[in-house]
Parts: sequence; structure tokens; C-alpha cells
Amino acid sequence: MYLTKEVKAEIFKKHGGSEGNTGSTEGQVALFTHRIDHLTGHLKNNQKDYNTERSLVRLVGKRRSLLDYLKKKDIEKYRALIKELNIRK
Repeated sequence: MYLTKEVKAEIFKKHGGSEGNTGSTEGQVALFTHRIDHLTGHLKNNQKDYNTERSLVRLVGKRRSLLDYLKKKDIEKYRALIKELNIRK
């Protein structure tokens, strides 16, 4: 499995402030980015996996919504996060 407990805890510790702070916008965006990267790699090998493609599009939409919220709330955190995660926009 690509997303173990330890990997998830590390993502939230790095971006969310602590391992238990799973509700932070920054942590959720980082987790979605990790999942999007994994699904993108999967789709490069399995082009006809349409369920995964649909899930990827939904995840990108969720991440976009969270990034829009963060942009309205705190523009500096938004800029730092997209720079750190290498997200376009």
C-alpha cells in the first residue's frame, strides 16, 4: 500500500503542524497532492483505467477548492504551500 500510517503522519507533521492536526487545510492539500502523484503514476501505466481517472479528477477538484479557500483566508500561506509542493497556478 502506498499510503501507510507513517507516511500519512509524516505528511501531516510536516504541513499540518502536528500528526494529530489532520483537519488543517495545508495538511489536507499536501495529502491530496501525494495521492494525486500516486494516481498519476498509476494512470501512466494503465491508460484505460477510467475509474482511477475519475477519482483523480475529483481529487484535483477538491484540492483546488481547498487552495481557493486558503488563498482567500491567508495569501502568504497559500503562496508558501504551492511553492513547497510544486503546484502550478
